[in-house]
Amino acid sequence: MRTLLSLIRSWCATALIGLAIAAPLHAQTVQPTVAAASDLKFAVEEVAARFEKETGHKLRLVFGSSGNFKTQILQNAPFHLFMSADEGFVYELADAGKTVDRGRAYALGRIGIIVPAGSALKADGEFKDLAAAIKDGRLQKFAIANPEHAPYGARAKEALQHAGLWDAVQPKLVLGENISQTAQFATSGSTQGGIIALSLALSPSVAKLGTFQLIPEAWHQPLKQRMVLVKGAPPAARAFYEYISTPAAQEIMVRYGFAMPKE
Repeated sequence: MRTLLSLIRSWCATALIGLAIAAPLHAQTVQPTVAAASDLKFAVEEVAARFEKETGHKLRLVFGSSGNFKTQILQNAPFHLFMSADEGFVYELADAGKTVDRGRAYALGRIGIIVPAGSALKADGEFKDLAAAIKDGRLQKFAIANPEHAPYGARAKEALQHAGLWDAVQPKLVLGENISQTAQFATSGSTQGGIIALSLALSPSVAKLGTFQLIPEAWHQPLKQRMVLVKGAPPAARAFYEYISTPAAQEIMVRYGFAMPKE
């Protein structure tokens, strides 16, 4: 009996040692999950593909509204790197103790109006035709991202308020969950147009669907985009965080209409 108990104890000890050795190895091989604002879809997909090719690391990219991601990270969602379209959300997470620091600015975004082919609305960045279309009945539906949790939607609201059109356009609004969904609504023909990110309008798949014009920067608060590592992020997530600031990655971001921050 003692011999059997000794064998069992020996086996258990060996198993525990094996688990102890395997645990750090597993931590190093965790696939990093990047929670990125939807305006980044095409740009970050291209940056990530280049990063994976150069380093061999594999990334999991998840796109959505920055406000929703902030809430999910506060609730301990398994994200490792957060690329927000609004720096305020990063600061909130840092103040809540969820991040390694207060992050780094990585881009400045722009918004503009897009109208699908065949629309009765004109792509006028100063909304003159939009105002006329509201009055003469041409405008039935107009898409923006939900300003409650999508930074690009909040800036669209500010621009419409600047033009004095917010109250009049509200009954016509179709709200996208994020700016990527908004681009789909604005170009599908189910609306007369909408306000979307320049970065999406420059992508080949969206550019062919309509006509786009920038809205003046002075009409809304700047879209200061900031990224941050969540506590416990694996080494590959940290590597991608640094890679985003390299000239190779920035060249891709600029090609999609982002300005690089001075910070």
